[in-house]
Amino acid sequence: MKKIITLVFLAVFTALNAQIHDPVKWETKVEKITENEFVLTATALIEKGWKLYSQHVPPQGPVPTSFEFVTNKDFELVGKTEEVGTIKKHDAVFDMEIGFFYEKAVFKQRIKTTKPLQVVKGTVEFMVCDDANCLPPDTVDLEFVFTADNASANVSSASAISAGVVAQTQNEQMAIPTEKEEMVTTPKEEQPVTKHTENQKSESRGLWTIFFISFLSGFAALLTPCVFPMIPMTVSYFTKQSKSKAKGIKNAVLYGLSIIVIYVILGSVVTGIFGADALNALASSVAFNIIFFIILVFFAASFLGAFELTLPSSWSTKIDANADRSGLVGIFFMALALAVVSFSCTGPIVGTLLVEAASKGGIAPIVGMFGFSLAIALPFAIFAAFPGWLNSLPKSGGWLNTVKVVLGFLELALAFKFLSNADLAVQAHWLEREVFLAIWIAIFGALAFYLFGKIRLPHDSPVESISVGRLSLGLVSLIFTIYMIPGLWGAPLNLISAFPPPQHYSESPYGVGYTKTGSVSSVSQEDRLPEGAHLLEPHNILAFDDYQTGIDYAKKVNKPILLDFTGWTCVNCRKMEQNVWAKPHVLDILKNDVVLISLYVDDKRPLPENQVVESQLKPGKKIKYIGQKWSEFQTLRYKANSQPFYVLMNHDESNLIAPIGYTPDVDEFHNWLKTGVAAFSK
Repeated sequence: MKKIITLVFLAVFTALNAQIHDPVKWETKVEKITENEFVLTATALIEKGWKLYSQHVPPQGPVPTSFEFVTNKDFELVGKTEEVGTIKKHDAVFDMEIGFFYEKAVFKQRIKTTKPLQVVKGTVEFMVCDDANCLPPDTVDLEFVFTADNASANVSSASAISAGVVAQTQNEQMAIPTEKEEMVTTPKEEQPVTKHTENQKSESRGLWTIFFISFLSGFAALLTPCVFPMIPMTVSYFTKQSKSKAKGIKNAVLYGLSIIVIYVILGSVVTGIFGADALNALASSVAFNIIFFIILVFFAASFLGAFELTLPSSWSTKIDANADRSGLVGIFFMALALAVVSFSCTGPIVGTLLVEAASKGGIAPIVGMFGFSLAIALPFAIFAAFPGWLNSLPKSGGWLNTVKVVLGFLELALAFKFLSNADLAVQAHWLEREVFLAIWIAIFGALAFYLFGKIRLPHDSPVESISVGRLSLGLVSLIFTIYMIPGLWGAPLNLISAFPPPQHYSESPYGVGYTKTGSVSSVSQEDRLPEGAHLLEPHNILAFDDYQTGIDYAKKVNKPILLDFTGWTCVNCRKMEQNVWAKPHVLDILKNDVVLISLYVDDKRPLPENQVVESQLKPGKKIKYIGQKWSEFQTLRYKANSQPFYVLMNHDESNLIAPIGYTPDVDEFHNWLKTGVAAFSK
């Protein structure tokens, strides 16, 4: 009776979940700007609960939205496709900030024409997810129709349904409301406000992080030999040259404010030159990640003593001359003189902060420079107000150079994170997880030896004894180095999970020296893996990625077949594999009682020429990629197009039990497996 109830429940669950999801509809509009310039606007209307991903997605993230336009000599594209209303939030599974859209996404492409146009054609590839499903990437045709006078013309796109199953007829065309119209006429006026508020909260958290990191970096810059000695000298100057204590405090405060203004102007210039969107795009660019790597290595070499970064001496001479003026102008130029003189120490830190802020986009560079300069400016105002506290400052000495060298090691370690980003983006496998960790182990190990006095660099003073502070920092560095070593043998290293490449991006995903075949009970240590099989990481489950090969093997070993419709960028697929499949009683069935066939619906590898056929879902379109083949197969046979999607079937390809989708409840998924396997045994 219990089995019957379970089967009925699963059948109802499947009926509710195994369906063709249709969460996105695309509409287009042409807007006239000048006589020969137009904006092509593509608007995605997204069902509530679903999200469409941005064009700018970090490496190892979901499939980004991308546009292609059929160009000719009659017009040219001006710039890149811009997007409006992107929300950025941290994704716990990908461990990164990802841009996406709720309910509505607007994309604009500017064009310049040489003669009147009737229509511009293009395609959009996109991916959508909700809390329980991720749909495979879909490609939709778009048409931008021009009216007789080339004024704004609103039309719907031709095939705008995810998976292309439902076609939109001419009678269903509707005008696209502008953003202003939507706010006024939509009955759900509060929703655009909610989206805006949510976006603001996400951006606010990111900016606070940048501010905090920048403030700490400014404090670190204070402890360098270029800045620290200037504190007592400058404060003493203001207090002694001023006619009263109040005047001295006022001048010191103005001096601090001038420092803030100078660095904030620098952040504003960077943002103004590149623009918010450009900075964000650059941060995910392969070329610029490599450039950032080179810049940070250059800065690190300077901190380690290879050379000094200096600005032209004529600059400091002119600034010093202006600093002799009285009043606000003189104070401002004194602050500017500090910025120029201390450039050899602060330049690398400022450069690193601007590089990191570039990955956030928006006003992050301005916020970063404000936090950095605030940390530097505060001591001048505080010690001017309480000059007696100057006596409590430690004396300048070799420890200042030690701070500078430590910063150099940290810059060097951070540089390889940017190089890793570039390697992941192109899947070059030059800087895999083991290599990255080996580099960091070497860097922080060398730092520990330096702090213990075993390594001396060009500008170091002789070390007769090690201070408590230096010993403590050395021990922290040594502990961190030892902590990273097990990562070479497959340890997850959760403390630094955001920095090294993921575990599967590795020469030996199971750990150095590990034998894959030794952990699969269905394959003996002496036997080779069956033809076409591989071990699915990290649980070492025997799996096939070709449908027919997997079925043939299942018949040979007389086991039921578990079809796993999945995707490389499927968030919930990874959740199932990490949180459900890993449980011992579930893993035992997956390893011993079934033959797993994983079909990746977003596999971009091209099909052999003899397997390229016309799509049954999109007449006139060809199925060119492996992922398209499995996506269409899932849709046609099971009337479902979301992942993950699991099917337990017999050798004649009939279902042993109703298929299910995302099932985070371990016991529920385990019972489903047990029931299906039991049905095969009968």
